[in-house]
Amino acid sequence: MGSLQRNSSRLSAFLFGLSALLIMGSPAAQMTYPEKPIRLVVGFPPGSQPDTVARLLGPRFAEAWGKPVVIDNAAGAGGKIAADRVAKAAPDGYTLGLLGEGQIAISPNLNKVAFDPVKDFAPVSQISMSSRILVVHNAVLANSVKELVALARAQPGGLTFASSGSGGAPHMAAELFKSAARLDIRHIPYKGVNLAIPDLLGERVTMMFGLSSVLALAREGKLRALAVTSLRRSSAAPELPTIDESGYPGFEFTSWSGLLAPARTPVAIVRKLHLETVKALALPDLRAKLADLGLETIGNSPDEFAAVIKSEIPKWAKVIKESGIKSD
Repeated sequence: MGSLQRNSSRLSAFLFGLSALLIMGSPAAQMTYPEKPIRLVVGFPPGSQPDTVARLLGPRFAEAWGKPVVIDNAAGAGGKIAADRVAKAAPDGYTLGLLGEGQIAISPNLNKVAFDPVKDFAPVSQISMSSRILVVHNAVLANSVKELVALARAQPGGLTFASSGSGGAPHMAAELFKSAARLDIRHIPYKGVNLAIPDLLGERVTMMFGLSSVLALAREGKLRALAVTSLRRSSAAPELPTIDESGYPGFEFTSWSGLLAPARTPVAIVRKLHLETVKALALPDLRAKLADLGLETIGNSPDEFAAVIKSEIPKWAKVIKESGIKSD
């Protein structure tokens, strides 16, 4: 009986090992990856928030594996150049992308792109997310979302919102809000947030869905913050209600970034990347640095990340169709 049990155990171990190899791909890739520098593609210039996130994450990989991680700033076209570069790269784990909802979920619904956001990528993990903050200038006679909606309905087309350009996060957050509240608010696009904020402060535009910079201005008394766009209150501004709890159940807009590899990257490499990403995001110093940027860490699984992408694409398709948004 003992011999039979030993043989059975050996057979089970063999079958388990064989199934693992079939699932995970090449054992050589699993054991030796990475053997050379990794390129991490970012769709925005040095100094931008996505670039900063990449430069926080890259050294953790380099330290863990003893191989350099080179940040490739493929800026332009709202990040589409970077996404296309990752989608067309060899599926060997040496070209990765730090991409966001703009490139993966919004842009394919708004523009003609040369990649499929579902079929051409292997999701590794979402890295971080941030909610947007709805702010108005101080002369606006509204101290809550409810009062702002009433004001907008009283003068259709009379209120305006600033954005960093058509199809960008501030624009899409506002369009989602307009759709949820059934409002007529005019879009005033700018060539970047830095140009929009002075007009908001100067009362030349009514409102904006901004990031941590507008929260700082609100705390200085230069703007008025009304709500955040996440489903949960933001840890950066727990005093602000969500739009969801302000009368629009289910309202959610978050900007996120995630690590993606080209489709057909071996599962073993994707798993190794995922494990190292989760380890990095658990480091207190990295979490603190992301929090300083107004970001919350995520670190979900490849399957969970894939589910997020698949759910967001039709969501933004609906908003874009209903609003008639056109890209710049």
